[in-house]
Amino acid sequence: MLYTYTPVPHPMDIMQSFIDFIFYDVWCTAPENGDFSLDLFDNNPELKEVMVAFYYDDTKAGDFFYGHVQLIYDFFSKLMPAQVAQIRQWYQANNDIKNICTNSPRAQIARYADIAAIYPDLCKHLKSFFQGLYNQNLLNIKALKDKIGHIDEHYKAFMKINKMGKCPFCGLNDIKGIHHKYREAYDHYLPKGLYPFNSINFRNLAPCCHECNSTYKLKKDPAHNANGRRKSFYPYADEAQEIEVTISLNSNDFNRLTPDDICLSFGPTAVREEIETWQDIFGIAERYKAKCSSESDGKYWLEQILDEWKEDDRPPEDYLTALTRQTKKKPLADCNFLKKAFLEGCQRAGAF
Repeated sequence: MLYTYTPVPHPMDIMQSFIDFIFYDVWCTAPENGDFSLDLFDNNPELKEVMVAFYYDDTKAGDFFYGHVQLIYDFFSKLMPAQVAQIRQWYQANNDIKNICTNSPRAQIARYADIAAIYPDLCKHLKSFFQGLYNQNLLNIKALKDKIGHIDEHYKAFMKINKMGKCPFCGLNDIKGIHHKYREAYDHYLPKGLYPFNSINFRNLAPCCHECNSTYKLKKDPAHNANGRRKSFYPYADEAQEIEVTISLNSNDFNRLTPDDICLSFGPTAVREEIETWQDIFGIAERYKAKCSSESDGKYWLEQILDEWKEDDRPPEDYLTALTRQTKKKPLADCNFLKKAFLEGCQRAGAF
């Protein structure tokens, strides 16, 4: 990805702490605690208030939450200590998003398919519960909303800090910020349909443009491909790895360039695997080639040099010098990072 996000503290994080308590202090203690009761939540008064409200609540969302917590507790109550320990290890690993992205051997993650192979009934209810946590009907229930706030408020706070204005996953499209009425969707980086336990973890939630989220990524898995585990960029890494884009052309018929005429390469080699995953997940090569061969982008960028710039008796090299300076300061503005790579490729192909 082209830049990383900075996390922001917000009351929405309390939701993850609620889920942590339910998992560790309620479900994992089920084998020794007997029947399910609200007394199990005494050590977390705020969560107990929510559970009491849901117990007396007559909404489907409240019944869904309370009912699933109790149902999964009953499943855990029948497990042996070694089985609880295994599921505990999966929970910890699946919420360690950074180590998952780096493919650390410490992150022994589990997908729903892995759990279903051992505990099919438990898996069915875990999947229903964790996918349902992101349901707006649940998050809007007053008893819960009073504790955690609203997702739109989180987005505003998030965008006050992360104000690049461009999607970090493609660098092509605008992303809505604090001056917009609406917001972008939070992408579940590790898809919530594939992975349990982290659907409300904000290290696994990253705003991205509609095209990245709903056209290209969909349910693709950054941590796995057909060959097994793989590395991917971590959306909240402390420092972003600068991506090097190089373009060469197979044709010097610059007015009729097609995507097939454009060759892309990316660096640095130190993050080769992460770059391959990034390209696969977000269709980067296809999208960059399409932009470089379009009339209003790549061909217009070249026209600026060949026509408009020359009309002022300025050499194309001066344009590239200025563009290089602009790209260093603002790589995402006007797609400078891609424009520069494309025009340098045109220069090498003899366009000017």
